[in-house]
Amino acid sequence: MFSSIITGAVYGMESHLVRAEVDLSSGLPCFIMVGSLGREVKESGERVRIALKNTGISLPPMHISVNLSPADLKKVGTGYDLPIAVGVLTAMEKLPRGCTEGMLILGELGLNGEIKGIKGVLPVALNAVRAGITRCLVPEENAREAAVAEGMEAVGVSSLSQVIDYLRLSRKEQNRYLPPGKVDVDALLREGREKEGERRPDFGEITGQESLKRAALIAAAGFHHLLIMGPPGSGKTMLAKRLPTILPALTKEESLEVSALYSIAGRLGAGECLVTSRPFLSPHHTVSPQAFSGGGQIPRPGIVSLAHRGILFLDEMPEFKRQTLDLLRQPLESKEIQIARSNGCVTYPADVMLVGALNPCPCGYYPDRNRCRCTPFERHNYLSHISGPILDRMDLCIEAQRPDLFRVERGQGETSAKMRRKVEQARRKQEERYRGTKIRFNSDLESGELDEYCALGEKEREILEKLFQKMDLSMRACHRLLKVARTIADLEGSERILSGHLAEAAVYRMGDKLEQ
Repeated sequence: MFSSIITGAVYGMESHLVRAEVDLSSGLPCFIMVGSLGREVKESGERVRIALKNTGISLPPMHISVNLSPADLKKVGTGYDLPIAVGVLTAMEKLPRGCTEGMLILGELGLNGEIKGIKGVLPVALNAVRAGITRCLVPEENAREAAVAEGMEAVGVSSLSQVIDYLRLSRKEQNRYLPPGKVDVDALLREGREKEGERRPDFGEITGQESLKRAALIAAAGFHHLLIMGPPGSGKTMLAKRLPTILPALTKEESLEVSALYSIAGRLGAGECLVTSRPFLSPHHTVSPQAFSGGGQIPRPGIVSLAHRGILFLDEMPEFKRQTLDLLRQPLESKEIQIARSNGCVTYPADVMLVGALNPCPCGYYPDRNRCRCTPFERHNYLSHISGPILDRMDLCIEAQRPDLFRVERGQGETSAKMRRKVEQARRKQEERYRGTKIRFNSDLESGELDEYCALGEKEREILEKLFQKMDLSMRACHRLLKVARTIADLEGSERILSGHLAEAAVYRMGDKLEQ
């Protein structure tokens, strides 16, 4: 007696369809599982046996073999419990043959037969739809998540007995017994944007600091990395927390991509099925390198990946371990992070907008010698936590000055809504310019593409050459200066990069001169 049930596996960002093959034969009574299994999957046999017993079904004294195919793919997680149980029941002829044909089944079993939620349902459901599977049985709390996959009829189940009753019915009766859930992704995105606008802080609340707001506008328009230096209380953190309010909303494709990532990490909240707002992550400076980049025997997404398509804000940046900060070198260039373990190598997306905030010295008040008592060695040691290659990768660096209380006119600041319209206008220009290519923002430009998209006139070439020599720029810094100038030109509505755009972009390279 043999049965085969379709289930799924996730390895990194890749999802695979897996077949749970069950065979019952005469011989020494046992429950054997094979197929490159993780520890929690090996324990699945005992959970299935006890869950079936507590549902009123005892396993026969037979040789039960379970194979999760393909056998060379590592299987981890608890989502194989339910498909194995259904496979055993089908092989025992407790369920009609063919009742699970073309159906994806996922879920963890409790010892009382309860079906519990699992991680990674969304990417498996999306992959199943691409393979032509249009119906799935998943835990009730994961049903809306699976229904996000367009074309998937997601049926949420809460117990093993309910699954048995459901699979014994005809398809028409099944739809009446447990109607498939539906999710309107577009409506969810609209609703998320409305809620987002209601609760978020506004740039209009920041009085003064126009140069900081200008730098934030440029960073948001071109998705550039931003470094803010200034004394305590100058508004660095306040500005960073308002940056998401001027970024364009997530597109449907971006939302599905980020949601799949959060599903794998188990970070989708209870009842949540879709990430509708851009991620904003601000880890504490004591974060470990493994939590920052991702880790585990089968590596899970770290903070860098969870900030994908959003903002990674590092407050008090020099307080982070240098080893942790240097993990950003490769992701900031390639927009992804590769994690190698003995079991293999996984790649997670890491297209983030890095925003860093730091003080000019450990006490924060340099160069005010009336308040600062830091020695040159202490300043050097403090700033050296940020390596030269990381500073080189920052597109904009701006100094925050403490505003004068009596010179600031309250209520005169530009609001987030107005700044966002400017950002969206600049983004539309970039979308038109890069249509048909893989480039999305000015910050994505490679060195070989700068001649085409950042062409300079003779006068501008001379200015750039002088800036290169006078500021002692590296080639990477020079290229980043050009990308920032391209974004400034887009904000000004100019098709060409002019000398004024280059001059303004050069102002934001002060990070190259930070004492190391």
